[in-house]
Amino acid sequence: MGELDSFGAWLERQLRRSRVNQAELAAALNMTRAGVSAWVNNRAMPRADKLRLIEEFFGLLPGAATSLQDAERRAVDRIWYHRRAHPDGGREFGNAAAFAFEADLGTLAREATQNSLDERLDPTRPVRVRYTLHEVSGDQLRAFKGHLQWDALEPHFRAAARHRQKVGRVLAEGLRELDENDSLLLLRIDDYNAAGLTGPEYDDGRFSAVVRRQLDSHKTTGRAGGSFGLGKATLWANSRLGLVVINSTLSEPYEGHLERRMIGRLDLPWRRVDGEPFAGPAWLGEPDETPGFRRVARSWWADEETARALYLERESQDPGTSFLIVGAHDMGSEGERGRSDLADMHAKLIVALANNFWAAMTGGESTPPLLQASVAARRNGEVVIPEQRVDPSEHFPAQVRALKAYLDGVTVGKLTAVDQVALARVPLSVPPLRGTGDKAVEHQAVLLVTPADDMDQEHSKVVYMRGSRMTVMTRRPREIPLGTDPFQAILLAGYATGEDGPVVASAEAFLRASEPPEHDKWDRTEELAVAYARGALTRPKKFRADVDAALREVVGRREARANGGPSALRELLQLDTAAGARRSEGYPTVRHLEGAIEDTGAWRVHIELRIPQRDDPWLLTPVAWFDSQQGGGATITWAALTAVENCEVEGMNLRIQPGARSASFAGVTDVGSHLVSADWARLAVDIRRAKGGRI
Repeated sequence: MGELDSFGAWLERQLRRSRVNQAELAAALNMTRAGVSAWVNNRAMPRADKLRLIEEFFGLLPGAATSLQDAERRAVDRIWYHRRAHPDGGREFGNAAAFAFEADLGTLAREATQNSLDERLDPTRPVRVRYTLHEVSGDQLRAFKGHLQWDALEPHFRAAARHRQKVGRVLAEGLRELDENDSLLLLRIDDYNAAGLTGPEYDDGRFSAVVRRQLDSHKTTGRAGGSFGLGKATLWANSRLGLVVINSTLSEPYEGHLERRMIGRLDLPWRRVDGEPFAGPAWLGEPDETPGFRRVARSWWADEETARALYLERESQDPGTSFLIVGAHDMGSEGERGRSDLADMHAKLIVALANNFWAAMTGGESTPPLLQASVAARRNGEVVIPEQRVDPSEHFPAQVRALKAYLDGVTVGKLTAVDQVALARVPLSVPPLRGTGDKAVEHQAVLLVTPADDMDQEHSKVVYMRGSRMTVMTRRPREIPLGTDPFQAILLAGYATGEDGPVVASAEAFLRASEPPEHDKWDRTEELAVAYARGALTRPKKFRADVDAALREVVGRREARANGGPSALRELLQLDTAAGARRSEGYPTVRHLEGAIEDTGAWRVHIELRIPQRDDPWLLTPVAWFDSQQGGGATITWAALTAVENCEVEGMNLRIQPGARSASFAGVTDVGSHLVSADWARLAVDIRRAKGGRI
């Protein structure tokens, strides 16, 4: 936007703030209304003497009319605007979008960071995301509450907390903790090199999609991970008070400004305060004097002092947004007293960021990563845990090796060494949209396979990705031969391949349409049925089967003898290569197995192992899980493990003494941990290295 555009928008804002029309300004400057209109509409620019008169008229600092930044001499008035109740008597007792997610830090990290990644501005640099936990108490808390105009908010909090619904109970607990401990936990999420909340207050744009609307994703690129507009609700869901304050640096000017666009949004259930009913949401901002929106709170352009007082100061002018979750909590990190521990929350955020974005944080020799992420913790401004950058290679060394090899173009066709990465292409037939008359196109997805790392507890699964390397699902492949060495596999589809073009775009759109709102699988969806030509519903299943077939070609077949026992159990029993074992030393293999379902509904299995000769004991963990669509691959627990020959049971581990050449054990599953009936699913058992064991 040029200088004339910036000045016209700036002047219009000053007129609105001062409740002055163009005719009144023209009379004060001894000129015609048409002349002022020409300034506002960017058809002309005032002379220097007129600029000084404009500054005097509005009571602004000298030079404000030319700098257009921080022009106000006075502090901006702020109010809380609470939406009035519906005239038809309808009531909402919470934001329905927030109920799509648990109030969980792992979910928050996934959804909020994906939104930042989707808004990456400069493709040559990564988006930088920083999470800061900040506990405030005492005088700092009182000062912060003053800037939030807490006295005006508290009657609404107390009224909403009296409701017996879930939102009311969570709010009541948050207020109780605040009263008893005189402390409040803030969680700030900053992103840099992102677009920022651009666009108008109420019409279509990033700002209105996040601040004013529900179920509006406003994704401006087909590469975006989300498509339902649900992810932003996690910000409010992770506040016990339902309160988030925002500071955004824009990538394109609005009203002549770029920095410190601030607003607060409060999500409460329906309530009655002083006899007046309110619908739910409220906004903290400057009173709007625009006709049709009078007294509605709109965003304001804050000064640095205000941003600092609200713990929302940004460290640079790089575009992006800072979200402050007031009264942050995490159900999974709360101790016996119901309070979230800073260290536990810090650790959980690190793990969640690594689990969900290790691929986006991986770069090649000449390819920068898409994302950098870090976590820090403070208490009343003092550092408790220094900022820690998430290093993906510390958490997923084998997967990072595989992706880096692909980015650097050093993959192979067949694995012959432990540090190699094999690449196979998997076709995805993308059906045409209904009514277009187009033909199906074939997209070539990329399957990467590499041997698992010695320390990998989870392995021999396929991670499915699309978009900006967003993990959609992690799935155990079918019919992998017994004796297959542990591996890590990554399936890159759509834009995750790093490729471009109409076929890639079609594949990306098709896969996104095959995902539910949680974006956690590719399967049959209503959108596929209504948007795509006949046959679309079966394509995701066919694609998964083709991925498994391609994977079997890469890892090869090494048949293991297993006489007797149910065929399904025999085929699915997997014996993982013990991490750290030398190939010359060998590793345990299956000699015999059998299993049956008891009258109680539990699986009972008996497994006999062939044990290689070695001087150290083996320490193994048998892990049972159901392999079925209904069972979802979830781990089930053992009700009992029993040593039969040449082994000892230590908790849920098996210790096999040095020198033993065979061992056997029996196990009974816990029916209470079955997600489905044992009759409806096949049982699979992994033999894994026990934590802390030398293998």
